[in-house]
Amino acid sequence: MMRDLVDFLHEIGPVLDAAIVYYVIYRVLLLIKGTRAVPMLIGLLALIVLYFLSQDAFLGLPTFNWLLEKFIGSLFLIIVVVFQADIRRALVAFGGAQFFSNFRSASEAQVLDELVKVCVQLAGQRIGALIIIERDANLDAYMEESVKLDARVSKELLHAVFVPERQNPLHDGAVVVRSGRVAAAGVFLPMSVNPQNDRALGTRHRAAIGLSEETDAVVLVVSEERGTVSVALDGRLERDLTGQALRDRLTELLIRKPTRFTRRPGGTPARGTPAPPRPDASEPPPPSPPS
Repeated sequence: MMRDLVDFLHEIGPVLDAAIVYYVIYRVLLLIKGTRAVPMLIGLLALIVLYFLSQDAFLGLPTFNWLLEKFIGSLFLIIVVVFQADIRRALVAFGGAQFFSNFRSASEAQVLDELVKVCVQLAGQRIGALIIIERDANLDAYMEESVKLDARVSKELLHAVFVPERQNPLHDGAVVVRSGRVAAAGVFLPMSVNPQNDRALGTRHRAAIGLSEETDAVVLVVSEERGTVSVALDGRLERDLTGQALRDRLTELLIRKPTRFTRRPGGTPARGTPAPPRPDASEPPPPSPPS
């Protein structure tokens, strides 16, 4: 019996080994997705490709190949130095058991409800706000100079953070929500320089778009001038959302699988715009047209 078990483990060993390596690589790619580590990783891969191309006798690049060979010989040390911050974040996430989870718990709906309530309340009072909801891309690089928190997401807390008082230095920055908790406040974001953005947009909306261009985070923006709520995602801004539309959009993005193609108000399909709400089953059906 024991010998059969040992033989079985030896047989599935290569498959299990490949599965573990695949999963680790997949999680690492998700961890660095949308961060500054991606272009550096692409640059290192490009140098490795050039190294193999320079070995070709047809190209005849022995000196260049020698330089790349010396460089690649120290590749492990270079990776540790260049990606030290990302490696540190990965180890912290691994130790916190976030490496194997995707933040899909039952409390997510309660957090979403609190976010919708505070956005609607702030919009009604014409108080500006920026709320970042972290997804796969790690946002630690943007939180280095912020005020670190570890608090339950509540309407009262977020409202207090964004009250525009002189004694409240946090109201000008953004709040980061991570794994269902407020992780940081007073976060300052990169501004979008996309020339296609509406020139009438203020700094708060441009900052929201700028972060959504670099990461996969969902950024909620409350305009103090217009008293409206918008969502920045993938470098685009979905503007003037009602409370119910905001709830539906966040549910789609954070709980359910998002619908990638929906319709604009004029009927034209658009990527990343919220789908129209489905009619309530309790409402009577619309009258049929006369024949």
